[in-house]
Amino acid sequence: MYLMQKISLSAELHEIYGIGPRFVMKLKHLGVVTAKDLIWHFPTRYEDRSETSAIADLKPGDSKTIRGAISEIDSKRSWKRRMTIVEATITDETGSIRAVWFNQPYIKNILQEGVVASFYGKVLEDKKSKNGKSGLHLSNPTYEVLNGADLDDKLKEIETKHTGRLVPIYPETKGLTSKGIRMLSQKILDNLEPVKEFLPQEILKSRNFPEINVALRNIHFPGNLDDAELAKERFAFEELFLIQLNNLYQKFSLSKEKSPVMGNAEGIIANTSKNLPFKLTKSQEVALEEILKDLDKPEPMNRLLQGDVGSGKTIVAGLAALVAAHNGYQSAIMAPTEILARQHYRTLVYLFPEFTQGIGLLVSKEARVSYGENLETDIKKPAFLKEVSDGKIKILVGTHALIEKGVVFKNLGLVVVDEQHRFGVKQRAALSGHAGLVPHFLSMSATPIPRTIMMTMFGDLNLSIISELPKGRKAIITKIVDPENRDKAYAFIRGQVRRGRQVFVVCPRIAASENGGEPRSFGVRTFMDKNESLLLEVKNVEEEYEKLKKTIFPDLKVAMLHGKMKSGEKAVVMSDFASGKIDVLVSTSVIEVGVDVPNASIMMIEGSERFGLAQLYQFRGRVGRGEHQSFCFLFTESPSKNTRDRLNSLITAKNGFELAEKDLLIRGPGEFMGKEQTGLPDIAMRALQKPELVKSSRDAAELVARNGWEMKNYPNLYEKFGEFRKEIHLE
Repeated sequence: MYLMQKISLSAELHEIYGIGPRFVMKLKHLGVVTAKDLIWHFPTRYEDRSETSAIADLKPGDSKTIRGAISEIDSKRSWKRRMTIVEATITDETGSIRAVWFNQPYIKNILQEGVVASFYGKVLEDKKSKNGKSGLHLSNPTYEVLNGADLDDKLKEIETKHTGRLVPIYPETKGLTSKGIRMLSQKILDNLEPVKEFLPQEILKSRNFPEINVALRNIHFPGNLDDAELAKERFAFEELFLIQLNNLYQKFSLSKEKSPVMGNAEGIIANTSKNLPFKLTKSQEVALEEILKDLDKPEPMNRLLQGDVGSGKTIVAGLAALVAAHNGYQSAIMAPTEILARQHYRTLVYLFPEFTQGIGLLVSKEARVSYGENLETDIKKPAFLKEVSDGKIKILVGTHALIEKGVVFKNLGLVVVDEQHRFGVKQRAALSGHAGLVPHFLSMSATPIPRTIMMTMFGDLNLSIISELPKGRKAIITKIVDPENRDKAYAFIRGQVRRGRQVFVVCPRIAASENGGEPRSFGVRTFMDKNESLLLEVKNVEEEYEKLKKTIFPDLKVAMLHGKMKSGEKAVVMSDFASGKIDVLVSTSVIEVGVDVPNASIMMIEGSERFGLAQLYQFRGRVGRGEHQSFCFLFTESPSKNTRDRLNSLITAKNGFELAEKDLLIRGPGEFMGKEQTGLPDIAMRALQKPELVKSSRDAAELVARNGWEMKNYPNLYEKFGEFRKEIHLE
């Protein structure tokens, strides 16, 4: 136990004296296990409770801090409202006021008669009594016992945590409020070993940043808002700075590696393009040319291929794999889901019918291989792996199964990863970590990524953009559907199904009661673990499925798809949907990635206000892939003008990039990309909205890199950067 001694950052919370098991368990739900985790669990906002008042000066509607003694306290049970009500009288030298708390019976044991405390809350006017008189009371005020103080002491001279100052408000979890987190944070800050400063002095000086120990105190318990904001900026900057430094290091390291040179691409591409069932768009041609130039160099390609859903990224990657094969090298195309892996495999087999050097599919329980000219077969996994290790399968498509033990390539020359940010560095390294030459790396993403995020999260990658959709695609008609128009929309959907079309229905991830229908903001947030979130998703889908199947569309074939289903079950559902056996597919956001059903012409999104714009954009891109006119219906129960304006931007935005910028402004990068996908703390995620901070962090990283990676002038930074890189590779 850390008893009456300095606390180290690595100390686990259960070891620290005074932090009980209940707090430890609750904090674990927030991912907070060590002293460092807690001290870096920064406030999301601050509440100004610094204005103090005498009781006699209070007026209805005031939110101020008062200091007084408890002159009377009692509790009673309200059977009608099924709650306990604690009522106290607070007295100072100028008068008295009542305070009322609901369902907090323990307060009576804390605020006993004679106790001097500080209170902050809203002043409300009592309902008028029969004699026409009314008084004032504090409704559910925050309180803070001032041990050893009496009424003669000046409140401003007493250090407080929860009242009479700028008070930090934290991300919370069930059973643990900001008040509890404040108490623990102060306890640790007061007993923490000095933290080593790793930012170079010239950076601190040029940005006017506080030293790290001062910044930690100021971000949790600032004297004023300016101190808090500067501390926040400092911590945001240092996270971005380390990422930028790592991006530069990755580029430097790659420049020292050797990769296979793949030339003679022109003839291969010309012959294959002639036999494709469509003509490549101009931006597909440009992207392909950039990729082929990289493949023809001896250093590894490290490129991101960015394009909207349906823009034709797969064919570009497939043509690159074809060039690799004709140069004698294998390619691995890795997808985040089995559905998407099967889709890529089918696409390549269809587009390259004359390719005889082997296109293989490997997912958890299935292995298939096509040698062109309709020579396709299921194959036992051991035999399949032997074909791969012998180099007989030149293009291998799969999921995480590609990096399992036993998958050995003979001469891997190109790695393509779809939806790159869904994979950790560790998985990428497993595909790249073969003896000899380093494979070229191509990442594909359909998520429209704003410039500041691109510069930071993908700063080590070169960028190719497919900015246009294939010719002949009809624009998708998008409509916002209010509750009163719901039945009309259902009738329209039924009419489309009777014409032979199919329907996607997407359900929101979170319960309707969680936040009253508005997207989550960066205020106080409550967190649930992954299992709770998944169960909630499943419940939403099952409820929607039952409603549509039994009440709305009893005459149609309705099925569902969600994360609790086994991969085999999902595959059957998707196969039935793709073959037209299912009219309406009710799903979670799993269909965001990897479903291509040209006959599906309607995307119906329930609780559309609960999704980000970029995600809605991707959902919509799942329809409009065939010859029929397609529609996207954004169902919403929210009456909010903000919701309406936000959803309207999906209709008016010219392209995915414009929409992504709007989404970034509205929700911030944490909600835009998802913290789990980036590993960044909220404070750094929000900093991605500030191009100036992103640029200055990049400039600072370049300055350090120019002086050499030994960082002889910055030993603390060298140590910190080593820790940072280790954390990234363990993600």
